[in-house]
Amino acid sequence: MKVLGILASHQEHGLNAQMLDEVLKNVDEGVETETIYLENYQITPHKYHEKNPVLDELSEKLMSSDVWVFAAPTYWRELSGVLKNFFDCMRPKFVYFKENGDTIPGKFKDKHYLSITSCYVSPLENFVTGVTDESFKTIDRVMSAAGVIKTGEIVLPGTFGMKEIPEAKKRLAVKYGHKISHKKRKDDSTLKRYIQLFFMIAIMALITMGIQVPLQNIMPIDNFWINYISFTVIFFVLLACILHFVTFVKHRRR
Repeated sequence: MKVLGILASHQEHGLNAQMLDEVLKNVDEGVETETIYLENYQITPHKYHEKNPVLDELSEKLMSSDVWVFAAPTYWRELSGVLKNFFDCMRPKFVYFKENGDTIPGKFKDKHYLSITSCYVSPLENFVTGVTDESFKTIDRVMSAAGVIKTGEIVLPGTFGMKEIPEAKKRLAVKYGHKISHKKRKDDSTLKRYIQLFFMIAIMALITMGIQVPLQNIMPIDNFWINYISFTVIFFVLLACILHFVTFVKHRRR
């Protein structure tokens, strides 16, 4: 098994590189690792009827690896241009194009990836505003199109003036180093999602019924239709809040 680290920052030995190194040096014994620094490559788009040895070399490295670990900073609430350029130029390698222009996963389908990003803003500000969300979304969007399976995310906020990675982040890197060392035979999370859905509905129903109890003092809850309408409205509000959270706050922020 092989894990490929892909460093897409302007500094070869900066905090993103350190975070990537923390993950790779904690993989299980027997797992091969390699790191490529994208700034060392002259990455340009593939032109029709012209060979592109750089993209071919990078493609071979990706193909020979089972897990990819992307490490890139967040600038202006977006993914760094280095990694974005890599994704743009590698598009013909990541996906196959159908006659109508639609895409289907290419030759890298069913490989796995881990995302690492950093930002200057504090952990609290990033948690509230989601500065790094777009970086993760861009990586997820590209990898989803390529059929590559997500393993997890690591975010390093508050990097302005930071000299050394916090111990908590090092422990998280150790955790993911072990996690990516094992191949999953099956990545179908359908059963897990159904279980999560069941408990989510059960908790929401319990909260709704709990809210209805004090409402008995201001409205006739014993009336079937009033009870039904109040339950539906409260349940809907709770569901909307949860869906909003899942949709917009689903990426790691601290």
